Amino acid sequence: MELSDLKLFQTIAEEGSISGAAKRLDYVQSNVTARLRRLEDELGVLLFHRRPKGVQITEKGALFRKYADSILQMADESIKILQDHGKPSGSLKMGVVETVTCGNFMNLIASYQSRYEEVSLSLETGNSLELMEKVENYELDAAFVTGELSNTNFLTDFLLTDEIVLLSGRTLAPDLIEQKWAISPRGCPFRMRLEQWLKDEGIALKNFIEISSLETLLSSVRAGLTSTILPKSVLKGPYADLHVYPIPESYRFIETGLIRRKEKYMSHAYKAFAALVQEEGL
Repeated sequence: MELSDLKLFQTIAEEGSISGAAKRLDYVQSNVTARLRRLEDELGVLLFHRRPKGVQITEKGALFRKYADSILQMADESIKILQDHGKPSGSLKMGVVETVTCGNFMNLIASYQSRYEEVSLSLETGNSLELMEKVENYELDAAFVTGELSNTNFLTDFLLTDEIVLLSGRTLAPDLIEQKWAISPRGCPFRMRLEQWLKDEGIALKNFIEISSLETLLSSVRAGLTSTILPKSVLKGPYADLHVYPIPESYRFIETGLIRRKEKYMSHAYKAFAALVQEEGL
C-alpha cells in the first residue's frame, strides 16, 4: 500500500463516485477502478458499495478513512516541516467569517503580502462551524471565527470581544414580534444568538429571510426590509448610517479570534501572520 493508494481512496470518498475521483485526479476511470479493487483485495474488506449513481462508503471503509486521512495529513505536514527554511514562504490557507472582513482585515492582508511575497496566501470564507471543521481536518491552516471560543479544543492566537447590536434601516426601534429578520444560514453564531434571545422572550423566529451574503443581508436592512443583529464592526462605508439599537447584555458580547489546531509545528508563514495580527489588530 502506497500513499498514492490512500489519496485515491480519500478522493473517491470525497467525490462519492469513481468517475468523479478519476476526473479530479486526471486518471483514466478504469485505472481508478482497478486500483481500488487491488486496495480492497490487499485489505481483505469492501471499502465501497457500488451504486448505479456513484459509491457509498462501507462501515469498514469509514473506519479506514479516518486512518487514511490521518496518514495523509501527517505526510503533508512532514513535507511542510522539511521545506520550511526559516523564513515565511510556501502556502498559507486561511479561513475567515465575513463579518471580520469589514474592519482592518484587508489592510492586514495587504500588509502581510507586501512583507512576505514568497507566501502563497489563500482565503476562504464561511460560517464559524464550517471553518472550524476545515481547520480540524487540515483543510485550512487557521481561521478567524466567532463564538464561544474558550470552549473549543483549538489554540487561539488572537482574541477580541465584539459588541453585538440590533441594526435597522428605520428610526424607530423594531418590534420584536412583528419584525422581519435577515439571518445567515444555520451555523452562524449571530443567528443562534438571535434565536436564543427571541426564545427567551417567548417569540419564535418565523418571520425571516435567510441570506448567505453579508453584503446582501446588510443591503436588505438598509432598505428597511429587515432588521438583524451583527457586531458593530460592520458599520462601515454604505452601512455606517444604519440605525443601531442595543440588545440585552446577556446576548451583547461575542468572541472573535484566530484559531488553529493544537500541535507543536507552526510554519514560519503562519507565525509571521499571527504576529502581524497581534501587531495591527482587526
